[in-house]
Amino acid sequence: MDVRRLELLRELAERGSITAVARSTRRTVSAVSQQLKVLEREAGIPLTERSGRGIVLTGAGRALARTATDVSVAMARAEALWEDFKHAPQGEVTLTTFPSAGQMLLPGLLSAIAGLPALVILCTDQDPLVIDFADLTPDFDIVLADSPGNLPSWKERGLAVVPLMQEPLDVGLPLGHRLATKATLLPSDLVDETWIGVPHGFPFDRVLREIEVANGSPALIGQRFADNGIVEAVVAAGHGIAVLPRYTTNDHENGLITRPLSGIRATRQISALMRSDRAERPSVRRVVHELRAEAQRFQAAHEGVV
Repeated sequence: MDVRRLELLRELAERGSITAVARSTRRTVSAVSQQLKVLEREAGIPLTERSGRGIVLTGAGRALARTATDVSVAMARAEALWEDFKHAPQGEVTLTTFPSAGQMLLPGLLSAIAGLPALVILCTDQDPLVIDFADLTPDFDIVLADSPGNLPSWKERGLAVVPLMQEPLDVGLPLGHRLATKATLLPSDLVDETWIGVPHGFPFDRVLREIEVANGSPALIGQRFADNGIVEAVVAAGHGIAVLPRYTTNDHENGLITRPLSGIRATRQISALMRSDRAERPSVRRVVHELRAEAQRFQAAHEGVV
């Protein structure tokens, strides 16, 4: 079987439609369809089937798509080994991030990469309303994501996942709040408080759900915002309290204070997600190495402050 046709099958498994595959590979829809039909003849069994107006992979198609991933990983590993013999990591690496991870990690990362003139990193940030950052891995070499931990869907996709740091999540309070004198807060301290929440499904919302379970009563949500800066401003103005990330919250300066939570798990994991074949490239490996070093440096510098 032709490796390039196998790669198209893998793209179909990742992207869900022939139109999306054609767009990403800069081919026409008819060219992609034709190549997939050739692959199906080579395989000798149906690899796709009609579903509504589009097509989906059959069981055999999904199995062959997984094989295509294995082939891509093996080829990338071989190319990486050869590149290591020839020269230092070079070329272009694309990275995308959610805002607060970019705030923490990108300044130091860009400084480290600046010392490697043959390596170019192109960074972008994403709207925090992105539901699953793993969906971005077909389009970027490295995707920074936050979550309670390694998600089952990441494993199902066969992604390479590199945990970078664990960030505590604290409770933000306006200055002068009745709970400001406490060094640590329990869920029971927070009964009857008005919360400034985040959209459903965000990692911070999970903490609020655990507080509800611990107290046996629903939390009163006054407002919901995706942007932490807006949340901080609304809390500082006395309109409620909120779950906020420890390292990037501008407490005191913005008229609010933060207190750690105990009795529940209040952390988020920040990870680098990659397609497994791209994770083998020397340039990508070097960027991930620098990301891990910057995450450790940043976390160590801020743990002494909290």
